[in-house]
Amino acid sequence: MRESIFTGFPGFIASQLIRRSIAEGSSVSAIVLPSEMEKAQKEVEKIQNESGCGPIRLMAGDITKSGLGLSAADAEFIRKQQSVVFWHLAAIYDLAVPRAIAWKVNVEGTGHVNDFIETIPGLQRYMYFSTAYVAGKREGTLYENELIRPDQFKNFYEETKYEAEVLVNGLKSKVPLTIIRPGIVRGDSKTGKTIKFDGPYFFLNMIDRVRKLPFIPYLGSSVSFINVVPIDYILDASMYISTLPEAAGKTLHLTDPKPHPVEEVYRKMVAEMTGKFPKSRLPHKAAEISLSVPAVRKFLGVEKETLDYLTWQASFDTSTAQELLRGSGIQCADFLESMPAMVRFYEEHKKDKKYHIAIR
Repeated sequence: MRESIFTGFPGFIASQLIRRSIAEGSSVSAIVLPSEMEKAQKEVEKIQNESGCGPIRLMAGDITKSGLGLSAADAEFIRKQQSVVFWHLAAIYDLAVPRAIAWKVNVEGTGHVNDFIETIPGLQRYMYFSTAYVAGKREGTLYENELIRPDQFKNFYEETKYEAEVLVNGLKSKVPLTIIRPGIVRGDSKTGKTIKFDGPYFFLNMIDRVRKLPFIPYLGSSVSFINVVPIDYILDASMYISTLPEAAGKTLHLTDPKPHPVEEVYRKMVAEMTGKFPKSRLPHKAAEISLSVPAVRKFLGVEKETLDYLTWQASFDTSTAQELLRGSGIQCADFLESMPAMVRFYEEHKKDKKYHIAIR
C-alpha cells in the first residue's frame, strides 16, 4: 500500500489532501509540530469520523531541525515503507512575515526536508508546494520551466519561497519530484469553504468595513490581471498529477489559465457584497499611505503588501500543467462565476475570529 506522508498538517491544504489520499486507498502519516499536535489530533478525529478510515500516524517533528526532529522510530517507519509519496506543504505563507522567520522555515526547513527525502528508499514521488510568485517583480509571461531570480521581490515570503524552490529544483536529477506553483488560493469554488480569510479575502474585509459609505472607490487604476484559484482545483490537480509518471521532474503552474482583470474582480466583489458598483478612485499612492498606518490596516483588515499585486503586470503560462491534465476533466472554475459562493461563505463566517488573521 502507498504511504502518503505530509508536512503542513493540520493546515487546510494538507488536511484536504489527506482526505483525498485516504479516499484513493492510501495509508497516511503526518509530521506535526509539537505545538500543533492537539489541533492535529482533533482534525484526525474529524477525518476518521467522516471517512471511517483506519489510524492516521501523527509524528512529532519540526522541519527546521536536522532529521526533521523525528524520533528514531518514526524516521525508521518512513524509511521502511515500500511506496512513499511525500507531500511538503509546511511553510510560512504570510506576506508580511519578517525575513528571519521566513528564511528559517521556508528555506532552511525545506533544506532539511530535501536531505531527509534522499534517505527514503521507497520514494515514489516528492510533491513540493512552491508558489507562482517565486517570480517576484518579474513581469511579462512567466513560464513553468523558468526559475530566474528577479531583481526584486515584493516581500520576504516570495524571496524565501524562491530560495526554497532553488533547493528543491536541485534534486530533480536525484529523486522523482514535482514542483507545484499555485496562484493565490481561495476557498472551494462550489461551497466557498476556506479556513482563513487572507489573500483575496482582504478586499472582502475592506469592502465590509466601508460598505456604509455613500460610495466605495476603486483602489488606484490598474490594467493588471489577478490570478486566484479555488482550493478544489489545487486539490484535484495535485492528486491527479502525483500519480502520473510523466509529471516527475516537472514544475507546474496551478494558476488560472483564464484570469480576470483586477478591476473586474474588484467590481464584482463590491457588487456581490453591497449590491452596488464602485465609483471614483482612491489614488494608489493614497492607499499605500493609508495602509502604512497600523490602525488603518487593522481596521480595514488588509495587509499593506496586498497592494503590490494590484499593479503587477505578469501572466503565468500553464502549458505543462494543462498538457498533463488533458483528458482528466480537471479544470479551474471561473473566478467571477464562482464568486457568489466565496462571498456567501465570507458573510456567514466574517464575525468568527478564527477565520481572520492578525494584521500587523
